[in-house]
Parts: sequence; C-alpha cells; structure tokens
Amino acid sequence: MNQIRIGIVNYPEALQSAVQGLKEMFFAANRICVQQNVGTVFEVDIYDVEHIADDPLQVVILPPCLEGDYHFNPDLVLKQWLLQQHTQGAILCSVCAGAFILASCGLLNQRPATTHWGLAERFIHTYPDVQLNSNKILVNDGDLITTGGLMAWLDLGLELVAQFTQPRIMRLLGKYLIVDTGSREQRYYRSFIPALDHGDKAVLNVQHYLQVNFDKSISISDLAGMSYLGERTFLRRFVKATGIKPNQYLQQLRIQKACDWIESSHDSVELIAAKVGYEDVSAFRKIFIKTMGLTPREFRSRFG
Repeated sequence: MNQIRIGIVNYPEALQSAVQGLKEMFFAANRICVQQNVGTVFEVDIYDVEHIADDPLQVVILPPCLEGDYHFNPDLVLKQWLLQQHTQGAILCSVCAGAFILASCGLLNQRPATTHWGLAERFIHTYPDVQLNSNKILVNDGDLITTGGLMAWLDLGLELVAQFTQPRIMRLLGKYLIVDTGSREQRYYRSFIPALDHGDKAVLNVQHYLQVNFDKSISISDLAGMSYLGERTFLRRFVKATGIKPNQYLQQLRIQKACDWIESSHDSVELIAAKVGYEDVSAFRKIFIKTMGLTPREFRSRFG
C-alpha cells in the first residue's frame, strides 16, 4: 500500500471550509481508490502552528484565509518547519493568500507562482523576486504548488490526487463531488513529476537546484561536486533516487517547462527553446516530439 502523508496547516484565520474540505476530499479519494483497486491511501493530519509535528510529510498545504493578517507575518517557527519539510522532500502547496507564507520562507524566489488576483499587487511589491502569474489558477512547479482563488483548494486537491494516483481516479473524484475536471485532466498525461521523498538529501539538493537552473549548461561533474560526491557515486545514487539519469532528468524537466510556457504564453517556439536551455531549435523540436508525441505547434493547438 502506497501511503501519502499530507499535513494541512491550520494557521490563525485559515479558512475552515478549505481545511476540512481538503481533508474530506482526500478521504473521498481513498474510497474511490479502494473501489478501483488502486493501492494508494492518503493520510491527512491537520496541524495548528503551536502543535506542529516533526514527522516528515510528503505534502504540506497552506490553505486560504478570508480575514486577518497572519499570512503577511507568519511565525518564525512555522517558516522554519516549512523549510525543514521542504529539505526532507515534501511538496509544499499554497492556496490563495497561503502563497505569502510560502514566499516568506524564500522558497519562491526566482520560481513561478500564483495567488489571488486581488492580492497580486501587494504580493509583487513584497516579493519582487517571485515570478508571479495571477492569471493562472494553479502553478505546479514540482516541489512547490501554488493556487489562486479562495476555492482553488478544489483544484489543488484534484491535482494532488491525479499526481499520486491516476488521472481516472481524479476524474471519478470530480464526478463524485460534481466538480468539472475537463479543463484539468489533459495536462496530467505527460507531466514530469519527479520523486522528492526518496530520503537522499544530496540528490534532493541537486533536484532543487535543477528546478531553478534548468536553463543552464550543467555537467555531471558539476552536479557531483555540488553533492560532495564522486561522479560514479553521485550517478548511482541519483538513478536510485529518481529512476533516471541526470541528463534524462534535466531533459524531461526542460520539456515540462516548455509545455508550461507553450500552454500559457504566446512566445514563439524559438524563444521557448532558448528559455529552457536549448540553443538548437531543431534539437529542441526532436526531443519535444520524442517526449510528448506531438510537435510544439501541435501541442499548442491542442492545449494552448
């Protein structure tokens, strides 16, 4: 049985309908997994800031809020705990104003993110180093997932269920909840979602580095040096932790980033290729077709 440990942070003024709704949503997903013989179970705990457990989690969720200003000035103990969980391989998620708490930890610097459109101006002023796109409902950047509106906890829940089970489980959950999943399901078929909870901190540090520096020219020697490991040892541990070689990992990460840009922007294929680290557009197209089964133009036509 594949157990997914999720922690929901019930910080002061957190929206209780989201806190409890997320918990019940994952319980509903558990029932569907049993019915469909899918060996995944979500274990959900709700943590108050004063009683945060040190146990490592696979997912941490910062829910939205309707009032108060705690999310603008979160407690140091919460920020330290979030950083610790991230270091241990947890995926950190925020809904609406929860993005302010995530950003206060410094984790969103130079990373794409979203929050409620009504909070965008203050967010940009407070955290100018974050690549905020308040037009998007959900931004999944691997180890960090941010969502926009107050009700975007539904989008986040569906995203996580699809990520840790199967797209069809997410669709069945949507039908059970009477929530439209049509606009969400297509993106799951070819998403690169690397494992982060493998327990190898040296490899995890490299993954976090690649998530931000995917557009740079990076050698195995560079990554091994970053890990303070010999090349052969690093390669063995990286493959053991992620299931693929570093160059394959970087290639898939770049193509996933390219897909995100193709879907959400009007940038040319040439510009996107350069953004994700390919100087040769022809090589980019070949790798994109091999990975996605579509040309970049066909992908944009279907999903852009």
